[in-house]
Amino acid sequence: MTTAERTRRIVEVRSAGRTLAVVYDESLVAAWPQVAPHIPGARDTPPQEGGHSVAAGVVVPDDVADARRLINAHLHVVHVGAGTVPVHAVTMYRPETGAVLLLGGHGAGKTLVGVALASRGWQWLAGDVTLVDVPAEGGPAVRGGTTAVLGRRAPLRRWFPELDLPDTGPDVVDLHQQRVLRLAPVRVPVVTAVLVDVDGDPATHGVLERLDRHTAATAWLVASGHLLERILNEGEQPLRLLEDETTLRRRIRYVHTLAGSVGVHTGRGAPQEIAACVEQLTDNKQVRI
Repeated sequence: MTTAERTRRIVEVRSAGRTLAVVYDESLVAAWPQVAPHIPGARDTPPQEGGHSVAAGVVVPDDVADARRLINAHLHVVHVGAGTVPVHAVTMYRPETGAVLLLGGHGAGKTLVGVALASRGWQWLAGDVTLVDVPAEGGPAVRGGTTAVLGRRAPLRRWFPELDLPDTGPDVVDLHQQRVLRLAPVRVPVVTAVLVDVDGDPATHGVLERLDRHTAATAWLVASGHLLERILNEGEQPLRLLEDETTLRRRIRYVHTLAGSVGVHTGRGAPQEIAACVEQLTDNKQVRI
């Protein structure tokens, strides 16, 4: 048996009940506890060897970060093909309310608003990527998501001194890893989405404004392409090309369904202000929309 045969394996990566056959080396097996929280719906336990042939598996690079990016991009295709959209969103949950997706790009403040909602009794369904089922009948529901809850140290210390985060250490903090926060069960109906902008336009602080349907669809489209909009540390493989035309058309159809069934609002201001508006909205109190 050659060294390559000893170190390369084919295993089944499971994501929210769906399976991707992956060929990778033992370095990723060892790093799996750190990788799994960044793969939506994945288990912390290492993937098990499956009955697939090596030719049928997705061969990922030795670089662990690149392997995770490639796995997620292929899982995007698997999930969309089965009626589920991976969305770049922090998702919060209350039993009496349902799930609220917090949309926005990197640094927009999704985690900050999530922490503010958690301080008001909400629970976490997803820390960065949320899997949203879009059924032919009935409303969309959260199927699962990533368990890592990442936030930048300086804004977390600014807005939430009660977390007692030290002023030194990595710039990005995983709150779930530190057991500051706890994840709730999955399979929760989606009630609304908020495009957050912490410290945004001061004139609109403390107000949620509903987006028109076309703008909402565009926001869903951007958020639903998150796992593909990546480049690898090495090589020139464009992850975007993993989504063929059929899958893209299917995703756009789901995006229009989401825009028609789930209202999207913008929320600007301090995390606590946005969190208060989310509660007002979901409690059906009078809110400027």
